[in-house]
Amino acid sequence: MMTDFDKEWAVETLAVRAGQVRTAENEHSEPIFATSSYVFDTAAEAAARFKGELPGNIYSRFTNPTVRTFEQRLAAMEGGESCVATASGMSAILSTCLALLQQGDHIVSSRSIFGTSVVLFDKYLGKTGIATSYVPLTDLSAWENAIRPETKMLFLETPSNPLSEVANIQALASLARAHDCLLVVDNCFCTPVLQQPLKLGANIVIHSATKYIDGQGRCIGGAVVGDSKLVGEEVYGFLRTAGPTLSPFNAWVFLKGLETLNVRMKAHSDNASQLAEYLQQHPNVSQVFYAGLSEHPQHELAARQQSGYGGVLAFEVKGGQKAAWNLIDNTRLLSITANLGDAKTTITHPASTTHGRLSDEQRAESGITPGLVRVAVGLENVGDIITDLERGLK
Repeated sequence: MMTDFDKEWAVETLAVRAGQVRTAENEHSEPIFATSSYVFDTAAEAAARFKGELPGNIYSRFTNPTVRTFEQRLAAMEGGESCVATASGMSAILSTCLALLQQGDHIVSSRSIFGTSVVLFDKYLGKTGIATSYVPLTDLSAWENAIRPETKMLFLETPSNPLSEVANIQALASLARAHDCLLVVDNCFCTPVLQQPLKLGANIVIHSATKYIDGQGRCIGGAVVGDSKLVGEEVYGFLRTAGPTLSPFNAWVFLKGLETLNVRMKAHSDNASQLAEYLQQHPNVSQVFYAGLSEHPQHELAARQQSGYGGVLAFEVKGGQKAAWNLIDNTRLLSITANLGDAKTTITHPASTTHGRLSDEQRAESGITPGLVRVAVGLENVGDIITDLERGLK
């Protein structure tokens, strides 16, 4: 039985071992606790559990052993004190904002975030009186100029989707501390294998576990990682009440995904690097966006704060949307889908899918052009991926 884990263990060891508490059956693999409720020995014990005076399970909306194992494992990998697992990556963002912000508060966000996150901030958080301003991800002075007395949160994804811009997390953490703001970093593209924002000064890390944590496109889920107060009490309290809950089965799938995350992320990164170098030389490609390329404007920064460059890249096809759609439609191996982080390579046209709900002006500000194509590079042979893309690029 493992009731605690050695914090000196490497992240790949934590991914396999952290958080597991074996039952009396002495199972080797973590079990799925498919139960909605739990039995108490006495009425007094039930009362103590509900009051928080006695630890233990109450109801699987907010206490489930399988989900808890996933939470503890991911927290250990990110270097956090607490983790709250949620039903999706978007519910992780929503839970964080509604737990930690109130009417009249202000968010400064990178422009280079998932299109649905923009809709969440503007359309839905805006209804509650929480305002959002957007700034270029890599312009530190723009971040500072956008901060108001009522600003309580800085929010970003790094690397960005889909242009692979890289933010200086340490610099933004210093800025957030100076203005008494929380720094929230979406770490979906890198995962804790390639980047650990909490160690660089961030307050909270967000994950869409749907992506690389699962790794095979099977389940939807999310997570919030941070300290015992902000996440362990406030975000957990929101989850307990509002119920954007991760299912035990999905948590178990994510646990299995974490076990192979280290080797998968290295393979994704290797394949993406080779594909980026091929595309960079192609006569029908005008620009490639991947931080692993030495020409990328934040290449040196990415090399300092990441241990790899990830599996997502984008490139501009000469000929605009017609050429981009022609490329996509002529692939035979790659999957035309907007999801990413899968073992299967996926391809999509961001302007009409992931960022399709943004206005033309918002897309232009974010660099999402009609000729832009995003590829989330999978685990197939990279030569086969190149051959498939070459068919459309001709």
